[in-house]
Amino acid sequence: MPRSDENEEASGQMETTSRVSAQTPATESGRRGPLGGRTVDGYLRAPFPWYGLDEAFTGHRWLLQVGLAADGAVEHGSIGHGDEPSVRNEHSANSSDEPREKFAVVVTVPVNPSRRSADGTGLLEATSVSSAAWLAGVGLLSVTWPGQMDHTLRDDWLDQQTETAWALADDLDGSEWARLSLPVDGVATPFHYRESEFGWVLAGATGAGVHIGAYGRGMSAYGLGFAVVKDIGAYA
Repeated sequence: MPRSDENEEASGQMETTSRVSAQTPATESGRRGPLGGRTVDGYLRAPFPWYGLDEAFTGHRWLLQVGLAADGAVEHGSIGHGDEPSVRNEHSANSSDEPREKFAVVVTVPVNPSRRSADGTGLLEATSVSSAAWLAGVGLLSVTWPGQMDHTLRDDWLDQQTETAWALADDLDGSEWARLSLPVDGVATPFHYRESEFGWVLAGATGAGVHIGAYGRGMSAYGLGFAVVKDIGAYA
């Protein structure tokens, strides 16, 4: 995964590299809820299966967002489970108290080869497990705000942590990641897994033409299982 065009990528332009394919684009669609005005329409247009937690999870499920390419093609999307998280993390890593929010978000990224961008001016690199890890890492950051941090420092903090998340996703065999085996459609599947003071992130491949990423807080990743969502329209 090349690290080129970093400045352009950081600005959110979906143009040239695999980091772009893993980044949340400007156009999004998802269910309406506390996290924004959204519908299920984008999910229904996807030519790939969506993944969520398997039937062992019996709690609240909700749609978060779908990422669209410039030509309107669905590139990835997320489904939440448990509490819908607020932006600010009220839980201190040094506290013995349980986090106030308990959630797990599953990110689905289709396996795509290297291909031209919609406007023909750039090349989108093939998606990979690192793409799913990047999306999951940034997803966790989007609902994280360290306690005691001044509002004026949040942008700088996000920039720094986003670069860190990208570097970690680009080095899944590095020491920051552990290996974890979790069921996917009932089959034990290897995942890359890491924890931080703000929550956990994991990513792995499936045999269904998609990569899975996930992030969460307050819910242990060790007991999770993933399965194809049988009827995404039921979330509407």
